[in-house]
Amino acid sequence: MDFSRRALLTTLPASALLSVAAPARSPAAAPGVDDHARILSNALAILTGTPESNAHPEVAARLADIASTAQRHLTAMDGAAPGELFPNLPLGTSDPNLHTTYRYLYEIALATPSPATQRRVIDALAQLHDTYYGDQSRGYYGNWFTWEIGISTHVTRALVLLRDELATHQPTLTATYLASMDAYLRNGKDGDVDLDSRFHTGANLADITTNRILQGALTGDGARVTKAVADQLTVYATVEEGDGFHADGSFIQHESVAYTGAYGKNLLTRAVQTLKLLHGTGFVPATPLAPVIQGWITHSFAPVIFEGWLMEIVKGRTVSRPQTGYADVSTIVEAVTDLSFHTSDQDARALKSYAKSIAQVSPSPPDPQDFVSPLTIAAYADILADPTIPAQDLVPREHHAAFNAMDRTVHRRPGYAFALARSSRRISKYEYMNGENLTPWFQGDGAHYLYLTGQNQTEAFGIDHFTTVSPYHLAGVTAPVEPRRTIPDLYGAPWYDNPEAGFTASSTRQNQYVYFPLATNTHSGGAHLGPYGTASLVLGDDAAHAARHELPPDFVTYANARATKSWFMFDDEIVILTADVHDPAGRPLTTTLDTRITNPADPVKVTGRLTDGTPWTGSGSPAWLRYTAPGHSLGYVFLTPAEPAVTLDTLTHSRRRIRMANADTPVTKRVFTLSQEHPPTPQPHSLAYALLPNATRAQLASYGDSPLTILSNTPRLQAVEHRGLSLLMANTFTPGPRQAGPLTIDGPASVILHTTPDGTLSIAISDPTTERTTVKVTLHGHQLHPAQPTPDVHVRRLSIGTRLTADTRSLNGGSVTASLR
Repeated sequence: MDFSRRALLTTLPASALLSVAAPARSPAAAPGVDDHARILSNALAILTGTPESNAHPEVAARLADIASTAQRHLTAMDGAAPGELFPNLPLGTSDPNLHTTYRYLYEIALATPSPATQRRVIDALAQLHDTYYGDQSRGYYGNWFTWEIGISTHVTRALVLLRDELATHQPTLTATYLASMDAYLRNGKDGDVDLDSRFHTGANLADITTNRILQGALTGDGARVTKAVADQLTVYATVEEGDGFHADGSFIQHESVAYTGAYGKNLLTRAVQTLKLLHGTGFVPATPLAPVIQGWITHSFAPVIFEGWLMEIVKGRTVSRPQTGYADVSTIVEAVTDLSFHTSDQDARALKSYAKSIAQVSPSPPDPQDFVSPLTIAAYADILADPTIPAQDLVPREHHAAFNAMDRTVHRRPGYAFALARSSRRISKYEYMNGENLTPWFQGDGAHYLYLTGQNQTEAFGIDHFTTVSPYHLAGVTAPVEPRRTIPDLYGAPWYDNPEAGFTASSTRQNQYVYFPLATNTHSGGAHLGPYGTASLVLGDDAAHAARHELPPDFVTYANARATKSWFMFDDEIVILTADVHDPAGRPLTTTLDTRITNPADPVKVTGRLTDGTPWTGSGSPAWLRYTAPGHSLGYVFLTPAEPAVTLDTLTHSRRRIRMANADTPVTKRVFTLSQEHPPTPQPHSLAYALLPNATRAQLASYGDSPLTILSNTPRLQAVEHRGLSLLMANTFTPGPRQAGPLTIDGPASVILHTTPDGTLSIAISDPTTERTTVKVTLHGHQLHPAQPTPDVHVRRLSIGTRLTADTRSLNGGSVTASLR
């Protein structure tokens, strides 16, 4: 179930918005004291479990961990030095230290300790407030998130857990903290959420409103709960631009960052928790929210999870954190498990089957001890133990997901998944922030990640991939041969500090030019027809370099390479065309066709044949190459002459290389790089090749009779025909008509044409610039009529064939499809 957030906010007054969030009950049954008590009891059950859930043997380890964590913190408190509550966390100037201190107090409260221990936690909370938190003029240093969300989350949960003891020991402390938390909501309005604030959107809004629901229940403030529910209701809406979930399954946070795998994951967690908190109360929204959340799981999360691994393309700066993609998925499985108890029987079965399938296919299955709630641990154990629940992925075995609203593509087949990251004037080239993801410069320039089935992805991707692989040699990237410096190296701090020029830690200019700059190109997108798809990108500078003349002299920017790129995704092949490769500054460039890492002891081989049929020995122009490592292989077919360089180096780097807060842990990997050098020349370079996941030597040798034909590889048109699949794919980049086989395409577009044996033609058309209202395509030599009504495609017969006019307005790069006879 979708509804537009923009429509919701612009067509309903505030009073009506509140009524949408209100329950469908008579005025006599309006939310009251019992509902507040029910929210609190639901919260306690979520956090500490129930007698029934805690009797499950699978929950025992989690309960023991809660108890041991609390005892460890209590013991540590005894050794704290002046100016700190816990050792090595000095207070007064470090917001991370203050945030961690509050988290430790919450974790003590979570263990439901004795009244004496509870009073000790309460006294510590009072001390923190009096000394380090309550003075509004001294607080709010560092990261805004700490003050508006992080501390508030731990304090609010602690107040819920300690509610009974607070009533007798310090009855005014809850009200005191609520007043301060409201005051610290500085990006809000009058101590409350501001839906017009760029800080109060998406996952951030869900975090704040979940806290305020609990706060309202604690104080019996029904108006606070009702307003918080109404505010949170807006995050369930499908958005047309900016933060939130989009119609094509994209999720964006920070206005332009592809973020399903971090902020999207957090939003999913909060949304499901809200369903659980409000269950059985009069605050339950009249509009069912479970189907909306299930839609997120099916269309946004499941496609970016491959064999239990969350893909790098949707994780923003969190790719530099040590948590693995398998651990990321544990959070999603926790939400899937919880949601299955708040939806219809049929939907519940699909969700439970999905949770079980991840447990079965993942080399590192979700660890239920990482779940927040003992309730969920018990429910998940029941799902795994139930023989009547089959293991079933939510994604078909052959699937193509075009997340054009966030410039991402995922192409899946039995045996592999191909994930692609692009950027544009709409979507950031990368995300750097707070000393995380220190070397991100090319992560949105067509970087790809090829996941192979049966492989433990922690050995191929994740933090160790970014630690050991050169940031200039990410797979798929064309980059200048030029060193760059990280933000801390440039400015001696995790951000560029220049208040007079508008650069402070969380300022708009910091976001635009340091944290997540947009690209300057408009062309990034592709068409999607069934399980097949194409993507395209025109490389350009980032927004910071484009604004070089407006920025302070000491602000450093870097120019990017220029190239036109296309990806054509079939069954056994991903064909990649690159044209117009050049650099306005005359620097040499490198295109990295692929990069893989393995453990140093793993045997790795690269073999191949030259175009004349002789064995490849490390130089010359190969027809194909084959990379093999334990348990997997990859083939590279060169569709036009090339002389790539192959390197196999054993490299060691510290994880701190990519994130300041990482432990100084050395990582040693064997790094395979396949690249093509582009020296400065008067004429631009081009490149055409195909990736063949799991390719055998015989399969590669047969590519002398390849089913692939390159129809064009220029900065105006890139097109490929696959005769074996009866598919023609084309991307056009410039105004005017471009001819590709029987197609004439007018202006920038992406088109896929499929012909079936009975003569039916299926076509997909998209606008990769997102700026055109219509796209015209002519099929020469065919007098066609629609096989079924196609309201978004106008069909007109011409003497030379058939002209299709596709309505692409408001589709945000999505495809229009038609079937013709």
